[in-house]
Amino acid sequence: MTKGSQLSQLKSALCQAGISKAPQNGKKRKRSGSIDEDKFKKALHKNPFDTKVTKLKHDIGGRKVKGSKGKPAERKQAGMEQREKTLLKEIQDRRRVGGVIDKRFGENDPSMSLEERMLERFTQERQRASKGAAFNLEGEEHLTHYGQSLSNLDHFDDVGLPMDEDEDEDEGQLDRDIVGREHFGGFGDKDETDNQSDRKKSKAEVMAELIAKSKKHKALRQLHQAQEESMRHQLDEDFDSFRGLLFAPDAQITDSNLASQPCIPSVDMDYDRQIRELAFDQRAKAKDRTKTEDELALEQKEALEGAERQRMRRMLGEDGEGGDNLEDDFSGDGSFATIGSGLVRGIDQGVAQDDSEEEEDEDESVGVDEDEETDCEDENSKAEEGSETSFGSEAGSTSGSEFNEITTNQKSAKLEPPGVRHDLPFTFPCPESHEEFLEIIGEIDDTDVPIVVQRIRTLHHPSLSPDNKVKLQNLTSVLVDHILYITSPPAPRFTLLNSIVPHLFALCRSYPIESAGFFVEKLSLMHKNLERGLSRGALELGARTWPGPAELSLLRTIGVIWSSSDMSHPVISPARLLMGAYLGLCRIRSLTDITSGLFLSSIFLQYEELSKRLVPEAINFSINAVLHLAPSSLKNVTSIPGSFPSPDFHSDLCAPLAIDVKKSKHLDFRTPNLRQLLTDENYQEQDKLDLLGLAFRLLDRFSEMYKSLDGFIELYQPVLDILTKLSITKLSEGVRTQASSLQDKLTRLLKFARQARRPLLLQAHKPIPIPTYIPKFEPRSSSYLRRQDPDHERNEASKLRYQVKQEKKGAIRELRKDAKFLAAVEHKQQAEKDRAYKDRMNKAFSVLEGERAEQKAMDREKAKEKRRSGRK
Repeated sequence: MTKGSQLSQLKSALCQAGISKAPQNGKKRKRSGSIDEDKFKKALHKNPFDTKVTKLKHDIGGRKVKGSKGKPAERKQAGMEQREKTLLKEIQDRRRVGGVIDKRFGENDPSMSLEERMLERFTQERQRASKGAAFNLEGEEHLTHYGQSLSNLDHFDDVGLPMDEDEDEDEGQLDRDIVGREHFGGFGDKDETDNQSDRKKSKAEVMAELIAKSKKHKALRQLHQAQEESMRHQLDEDFDSFRGLLFAPDAQITDSNLASQPCIPSVDMDYDRQIRELAFDQRAKAKDRTKTEDELALEQKEALEGAERQRMRRMLGEDGEGGDNLEDDFSGDGSFATIGSGLVRGIDQGVAQDDSEEEEDEDESVGVDEDEETDCEDENSKAEEGSETSFGSEAGSTSGSEFNEITTNQKSAKLEPPGVRHDLPFTFPCPESHEEFLEIIGEIDDTDVPIVVQRIRTLHHPSLSPDNKVKLQNLTSVLVDHILYITSPPAPRFTLLNSIVPHLFALCRSYPIESAGFFVEKLSLMHKNLERGLSRGALELGARTWPGPAELSLLRTIGVIWSSSDMSHPVISPARLLMGAYLGLCRIRSLTDITSGLFLSSIFLQYEELSKRLVPEAINFSINAVLHLAPSSLKNVTSIPGSFPSPDFHSDLCAPLAIDVKKSKHLDFRTPNLRQLLTDENYQEQDKLDLLGLAFRLLDRFSEMYKSLDGFIELYQPVLDILTKLSITKLSEGVRTQASSLQDKLTRLLKFARQARRPLLLQAHKPIPIPTYIPKFEPRSSSYLRRQDPDHERNEASKLRYQVKQEKKGAIRELRKDAKFLAAVEHKQQAEKDRAYKDRMNKAFSVLEGERAEQKAMDREKAKEKRRSGRK
């Protein structure tokens, strides 16, 4: 009978009778209630206000547009959770090192079974253990082969090896059975081998095989070590033979001096004794350090002063040697090349090595080039073979006091004739004027003047005294005056000029500002003389308008020393203006004037070789020289092609300058002797022909220089027309050949210039389109949002650029979110640290306050006790 109330008994009876269903369990009812509660909570979370809806401009029913609905709160929460799992984890672990890494064999390899893992681990363990016992010689080790110990094999009867070495049958050969059984089956029986081949090797067999291989490699290493040791012993034994070769006697040693040679050690000498002797061999010594420029200058000065003192003692007879022994102290080895010979033997050769070596290199680089100055020193060198006193024109004697001489008067100095050689002193005072310099070199030969200048520079080096700098600056001015002095008529000495220019170049490089002032002063004086000559009359025979040998030498030296390619230069620019004034303003009166003008044109060619600036005066004078010298069909100035100014063409003074065809039939071009032409008034037909050849060469060189100019056609077409009208058919073959070659070259250059020239055109502009107001229709789609381009590649590139732009924006957005998240995390961590710090401080303060309260209570109790006891 069912227990319970009557209602429950009735329900159970109805359920048993099948009238009503059985009541459900209370637990299920509770669970269903919890499910409904979860559904209710989920429904509560679906807040419609959390959904963001983007209103479409053109809504089409049934179409789903990506991004029209979104839940920013959920996405934000999901992003925060994702960053907490990834980014926050990386930030927290960024400074952590270490950790447990599972390096067990096969732990993460699912293809390996459990036995294989255990076997591999056991193998590695035994290998680590065997490393420690590698050098244990007392341990008992048993060699095995395929799992069988070799110590158990007492005899080798069944291994198939011959017992008798004298067996002739199959000597050194193995039969098939032995190969099949022993080589592929081990030392066991064949049946046993066949049975073992089917089964898998055990762990012990594998380890035994591994140990056997390691033993084999160890034995091989020991064998190689023994071989190397024996080789070293053999080398030690053979060392005596090598040592005998090292200490072999010199082949040049004879029996006479054999006793003086050091004793050669015996071949049988002990090895240790030889090693000890090698330790006492003399070692290489360190060389002296490189001396500074100041130290070298001081040594050079001391060497010169010492040599001068010895020279003076020798001259005064204080050395105790005879007067016939004057040449004993002279050294001809060339160690003092620029300072000069005469220094005593025994002085260190390094004393004389100063900046003279640099000046010799500068002499090679800035010295007068024989190929370029066909109008200067090369021509003058021929005249220098004779006597230098053969030039009979005086310097400035005709002009009187109207002109300022730029050179020292040669009559003021009483000099001995060159060639009288005296004993050259070693020390000289630094001259402050040109007159003092002339007194110093008065009795010195011209070949020794560079040595004197070098010794003056050595004795007055700037590092030896503060006043030497001013002295060397004055020496620069003295050398400029001396260049003008030695190149003045009647006896210009261009060879001495070439030897002085390197010293002047070095001084100008050391003191450029002061040196430039000296040169500009001379140029200003030359310009004043030109103005005075022009004011007197350009056609007057006594007027000094054209420069002489001294002025031309100075202009040539300026081009060698200073940079002529600069746009504006304090020395070159005035020199160019002065030379242009000479060529443009002076009139031709004689063959000397033509020589001077051609010299100036050649100097212009030297100046503009790098910059290639146009010098119309030089070309104008060269073609005028051709007109004055060569016979032509031109009758007057108006018949001359082009616009070349030629005021002296066929004038009374220039008429005698033309070449006589009858006298010049058999003459050919030669290098003109400009030195003779500038100083002598007696001319011949050969001199005129030489100047004509020089004018042809100048026109040729200028055409090469200016062929790249835009106005080359207008510049050289009149020159070609003049050359074609020359009457040189009756001259020699060499003259006609050179003239025709120049004409052919100019014709070719003008042809190329015309081909390269293009007519002027208007500036090319893009045509302006006619505006149209017809709307543009897309044949494929009417959507203006799509990217439609007829070019497929360009369309794809545009899409890629759009994708890159979108990805970039997304990356920037994510980076900003990451930064914001990290800032929030850091703020939270800092707030946590502040809260913990505040709690610690509050706790400490509470403890201190409690202690203080107790202390005050004790103080109050003590005060009460004192009052009670009557004490205060």
